[in-house]
Amino acid sequence: MDPAFAPQDRLALRDWYASPPGEALADDLCGYLGSVVPQLFGYHALRIGDLGPCRDPLAGSRIIHRVQLDLVPPAQLLAQPRALPIQADTLDLVVLTHVLEFCSDPHGVLREVDRTLVPEGHVIIIGFNPISFMGLRRLAAWKRGSAPWRGRYYTARRVRDWLQLLGYEVLDTVSAGFRPPLRRAGMLRRLRPMETLGARFWPILGGAFVILARKRVATLTPMRPRWSPRRRIAAGLAGSGFRRQGRG
Repeated sequence: MDPAFAPQDRLALRDWYASPPGEALADDLCGYLGSVVPQLFGYHALRIGDLGPCRDPLAGSRIIHRVQLDLVPPAQLLAQPRALPIQADTLDLVVLTHVLEFCSDPHGVLREVDRTLVPEGHVIIIGFNPISFMGLRRLAAWKRGSAPWRGRYYTARRVRDWLQLLGYEVLDTVSAGFRPPLRRAGMLRRLRPMETLGARFWPILGGAFVILARKRVATLTPMRPRWSPRRRIAAGLAGSGFRRQGRG
């Protein structure tokens, strides 16, 4: 088992999303997902993780067959994200919800996603941003042993670079969660205007990001050969006869 991707992390993260700051962030994230997910089509979708016990990042999806994978119930599949029990070229959509921050091999997870996605399939990645109030809270956390403060946060730019190295086309990147992760729900409601201002003036400082990317298919462009196969073969027959290369 991946030592940095453990069931206790998933449970602690789920509990945090049930707290006032987690609910506020989930509302913002689900608002964006609700406008994007219905536009992605296919037959099979997989989501790893969630945004709390009562929130489905794939809510509103037109993909009928949807499966959740995690390390804790109520997921249908209990498995590690870097070893997906899914055949290659099967999935049309994969949603990673705070997976890269809590695994020791994020590149391996992305390679598994690439293996299981069909050509032109989509991946949605949700992650915490280190350059934000969430990042500052993580650095100042007195207790590092629980999620979400235990994870290793990556910037959206770095994750986009990883995707582009795998040949993906990044279609969209949005930020959310510009309010500090306060425990008082009333204060969070009063600070709601920070979301609008942050998205407009300092989008790189959001507490979380969502990246939408598409798996590109490399196409080969046919080229006419500059030599004549028939002439080259004829020249060979006129020589010393057939010869197997590498022998004799």
